Amino acid sequence: MNKVIILLAFVFSVGGYAQNFTGKATYKTHRKMDFKIDDGKGAPNSDMQKKLQAQLMKQFQKTYTLNFNKSESTYKQNEELSSPQVQTGGMQIQIMGSGGGTDIVYKNITDKRYVNKTEISGKRFLIKDKLEDYGWETTGETKNIGNYTCYKATRKRDEERVSFSMTDGEKEEKKETVTVETVAWYTPQIPISNGPEQFWGLPGLILEVQDGNLTIVCSEIVLNPSEKVEIEEPKKGKKVTQEEFDKIMDDHSKEMMERFRNKRKSNEGNSFSIEIRG
Repeated sequence: MNKVIILLAFVFSVGGYAQNFTGKATYKTHRKMDFKIDDGKGAPNSDMQKKLQAQLMKQFQKTYTLNFNKSESTYKQNEELSSPQVQTGGMQIQIMGSGGGTDIVYKNITDKRYVNKTEISGKRFLIKDKLEDYGWETTGETKNIGNYTCYKATRKRDEERVSFSMTDGEKEEKKETVTVETVAWYTPQIPISNGPEQFWGLPGLILEVQDGNLTIVCSEIVLNPSEKVEIEEPKKGKKVTQEEFDKIMDDHSKEMMERFRNKRKSNEGNSFSIEIRG
C-alpha cells in the first residue's frame, strides 16, 4: 500500500507541474543545400560553387526562441533580418520561403491546430490549419542534450522534390519523389508535447530534429523565467490553408524564375548553369 501511495503522489506532482509551468527554449538551425553550377559547357565552376555554398550556409544558420506553456507555444526567429539575398559573380539568388525574420508559428496542442504568420514580397499571410499527425515511432535509444536525457523517435514520409536548372536564362524543372526520414530527440523531463517549428506529438519537449537537410538543436532552456512568457496567437494577415499557401508559393517561385530568365536574356555575359535541389 505504501508503494502505491508514493507512486500516485509522484504522478499528481508531475501533472501539477505540467499544468502551471512556462518556459523558453532557444534553438539553432542550419540546412544543407544540394546544388551545382557549371559554365554552360558542362564544366563545373568550383570556385563560384564554393563561394555560394559558404554564403548559403551562413544564411540558413539562424536562432529561434520557443515560448511555451502546457498547451500553447510561439516559435520566432530571434533577429529580424531583411529577406536574404546572395550575390556571387554578378549572380543574385533570392532565398524563397523567408519571411525576413518576422514569421511566427503558433501552436495549440490541445486544439491540435497551428497558425503561421509569414510574408511574401511584403504581402502578409496567416496560414491556419490542423497540426499534422506525425505518427512517430519511439525507440529505446537515448542520449544527453545538455542536462536532459533524451529519447529517439523517427518517422518517414514520401515527398515530392523539385529541382530547377537554368542555362542562359532557359529553365528546366524536374520532379521526383523521395523518402525523407525525420529523427527527433525528446525529453520526458519537460512533460509537454511540443517542439520547434511545427514538430510536436511526443511525450516530452523535442530538443533536436534532423529532418532531411534541416537540423534544429536546442542550445538553452529556461523554465519558469522571472519575466512573463508571452504567447499570443497571430491575428493579422490574409487567411489561407496550408494547401492554398503552398500553391501561392509555387506560383511565386515560378514568377521569380521567369523574371530571372528574362533578365539573363537581356544582359550580355558569360553563359552559366545553376541547379538547386531540395
